[in-house]
Amino acid sequence: MSSAIDLVAPPGEAPDREIDAIVGRDAYRARGRGPLQWFARYAAMPLFVGAAFLALYLYIQGQNLDSLELRVLNAHAIRRAAAQHLQISLLSTLLVLSLAIPLGIALTRPWARRITPIALGIANIGQGVPAIGTFVVVYLVFFRDGRLASIVGMTIYCFLPVLRGAMVGLEQVDRDLIKAARGMGMSKGRILRRIELPMSVPILLTGVRTALVLNVSTAVLAGFIAGGGFGAILIQGFGLRRQSAILVGSVLAGGFALLADWVGRIAEDVLRPRGL
Repeated sequence: MSSAIDLVAPPGEAPDREIDAIVGRDAYRARGRGPLQWFARYAAMPLFVGAAFLALYLYIQGQNLDSLELRVLNAHAIRRAAAQHLQISLLSTLLVLSLAIPLGIALTRPWARRITPIALGIANIGQGVPAIGTFVVVYLVFFRDGRLASIVGMTIYCFLPVLRGAMVGLEQVDRDLIKAARGMGMSKGRILRRIELPMSVPILLTGVRTALVLNVSTAVLAGFIAGGGFGAILIQGFGLRRQSAILVGSVLAGGFALLADWVGRIAEDVLRPRGL
C-alpha cells in the first residue's frame, strides 16, 4: 500500500479507500478472545451484580422489618429511587458529552491555543472542589430544585475527564498524517471528520467511560440536596437508624456504579474503530 504522502489526487478529492486504511479501518484484525476471556470481560460483571442484588433481596425478605423500614424499603420506593438515580446520571452524562466534546475539539484548533490554559483551569476547579461542595453551592446559589441542582453539579464535577479525553485524543494524532491529508487537498473539516476524530476515539471513550462511572457514583450525593436516587434511601436509613435501609442504599448504588463501568467497557469495544 502506498503511503499517504505518495498519493496524488485532485484537490478536494482525497481517496477515501486510502484514508480509511490510514485510520485503521482496512487494517482490521479480528480481536479473538477465548470463551474464558469473553466471559470475564462481558458476562462476569452483570452476573456478579445480579447475584449481589438477589442476595440482598433474600436477606431483606428474611428480616422482620418494622413500619419505618417498610416505608423506605417497599417496592415502589425502591423503583422510584432507581428511576431517579438513572435519570440524573444519564442526563448529566449527556450534558457533559454535549458540552465537553465540542469544547475539546475547539480548544485543539490553532486559533484557540491562547485560551486553552484558561479553559482547563476553569475545568480543573470543577473537579478540584469536593463533589458534595459543588452540589451544595449549585443548590444554594443557583437552583433550589434538588434534582436540577444535582444534574448541574454532576455535570460540573465530571466535565474535566471528557474534556481532557477529547483534547488528548486529538492532540496525539500524527501531525505528519494531517500534513499529508492537507497535501491531498482535504479541507480542515474533512480532516477532522475522517482522520482526527476516528483516531482519537480510543482515548475519548476512556474519558466518556470515566465520566459515566463518576456520574453514577456521585449521584448518591443528590440525596443530600433532596435530589432523590439511592442517596435518599441512605440518608433515610441513617436518619432512622435502620441498618437495613443503609445496606440496601449502599448495595444498589455500588451495583449501579459497577454496571456503569461494564456498559462503558462494552461501548469502548463497540465504538472503537477496527484496527486501532
